[in-house]
Amino acid sequence: MGTPCPEPHKQTGASPCPGSRGGSMATQCAQECACGPPPRPEQPDKRGGYISKLKEIVKHEAEKNKSQWKTMGPAKVAVPPPNGFLQKCSKEPKLAPKKKEQDGKRLLPLVPPRTYHPVIHINKNFIHKNAVAVITGEPKKPRHFCVDTRHGDKYLLEPSGLYPKYIQKKNYGVVPKYVTRRKEEMKREEEEYQASVLEELKKKALKRLSEEERTDILKALKKKWEEINSAYQCLPVLTDTRYKRMHKEKLELQLQQLEHDIAAIEKYKCVYIADV
Repeated sequence: MGTPCPEPHKQTGASPCPGSRGGSMATQCAQECACGPPPRPEQPDKRGGYISKLKEIVKHEAEKNKSQWKTMGPAKVAVPPPNGFLQKCSKEPKLAPKKKEQDGKRLLPLVPPRTYHPVIHINKNFIHKNAVAVITGEPKKPRHFCVDTRHGDKYLLEPSGLYPKYIQKKNYGVVPKYVTRRKEEMKREEEEYQASVLEELKKKALKRLSEEERTDILKALKKKWEEINSAYQCLPVLTDTRYKRMHKEKLELQLQQLEHDIAAIEKYKCVYIADV
């Protein structure tokens, strides 16, 4: 039988160790029944770490540049005094106060009295001036008018347009320069057009054949007719195939065209041809 543990676990509140046998069991029980958690390793003191020299400057600048409205809570502003309460129409714009006389100086000049008469220095004789202008001036010419009723109603001719004032112009009856220039341009364009037309007609004009050319063409046509006629005579009597019929019709058409051309050249001595 083992002996009980001499002291129970007071700090941990555990039950006493069971009995053990021999000295080895007593040592194991003593190790298992150790009171409290194992000791923690000592941590180094943080106060002995690195501290920046600019810590206070940075803190001061941060507090200096911080806006009041960006902090937590309302801005710290001065509270108005009790006698500075809000009054009616106190926020409406007010006119600037009137300027008062300072040091005996007036801002505006004095109004002259009724008995004041300004001094006017005029040495010009308007009567004499007007008389000289009338004497030396040209007499007024009578205005042309027209009476159109038996009661004597009249109207002026110049503003009505019935009075021929245009005949008194210096350039009356002279042809304007732009008309002359336009006529010259039209005449030059007409000449260029006529020249181009004549050139085109010359290009398309018919050419008369000489007698030698006419004779040579006639001989060539007759020779060609003889060749085709001999080929036509050599055709078989029986045209039982399609190729034979087509070949015969082709030769007949060629003979008819050659006979027509030979008759036309023999009939007319003057033959004209166009340059194609």
